[in-house]
Amino acid sequence: MPALPRSFSVSAAGTWSQCPRRWRFRYIEKRADPPGEPALLGTFVHRVLELLCAEPADSRDLDRARSLAAGAWPETAEDPDYVALGHDANAQRQFKWRGWTAIQALWQIEDPADVEVRATEAKVEATVGGVPFFGVVDRLDAEAEGLAVTDYKTGKAPRPGDVPKSLDQVLLYAAAVEDHLGERPAKARLYYLGSGVHQAEVTDSGLDGAVERFAEAWAGVGRACANDDFPPDTGPLCGWCPYVADCPEGGAEVRNRAARGRLRDDAPARVLLGLPT
Repeated sequence: MPALPRSFSVSAAGTWSQCPRRWRFRYIEKRADPPGEPALLGTFVHRVLELLCAEPADSRDLDRARSLAAGAWPETAEDPDYVALGHDANAQRQFKWRGWTAIQALWQIEDPADVEVRATEAKVEATVGGVPFFGVVDRLDAEAEGLAVTDYKTGKAPRPGDVPKSLDQVLLYAAAVEDHLGERPAKARLYYLGSGVHQAEVTDSGLDGAVERFAEAWAGVGRACANDDFPPDTGPLCGWCPYVADCPEGGAEVRNRAARGRLRDDAPARVLLGLPT
């Protein structure tokens, strides 16, 4: 019988909601889940903005951001996961340009020089809805209304109908900060760099909904571990699952989609399963 993990994160809960089988591969069997290009781009952008917010407020301008990006680039360029992408010089230039475009998009949302940053990349361990929570808060700001939890996103903003669900992440961070610091943040917001901002006031009802869904996911993990039963949830995301070669149901889903012309040519599962691209 698999043992419950010592803590549960927003990303782990998201993986559980996508597919319990994938969750087992990642969090019980501890299999590697190499980040793809979008995740590596996000890591680079987060690192530069973390360094920028550590600067004195009056130094947080585009010139300083550009210098910090140049200084941080070797860390990404030498990352084995980035090296594995096999970028040639042109692909690397495009990657760096997308990163810089996301970084400078912050100034379309706010002037970083006006922000009172309390903490960046803050590791938070807390109990949220009875669940042992662990997370890393991109930024915690002090504002007139109180603390604000801010998370950067380099991907596409969600469709309007998916915004409430996407805000669960930062609301859970707000609940964790309250448990950790004893102070409830006033705002929780997502900065989609280049696409705008989605935010919510931190209220009892908003927190209760996010925490309830998080606790339900944890309870599901508990039942699955107790019964050693992690069924697959097949669908389009199987094409991007790094474990699809070891999942008969996922492999069948991918092959079926490929046969019907419903699998994108860039789906990593094509390589993992030896399918033509």
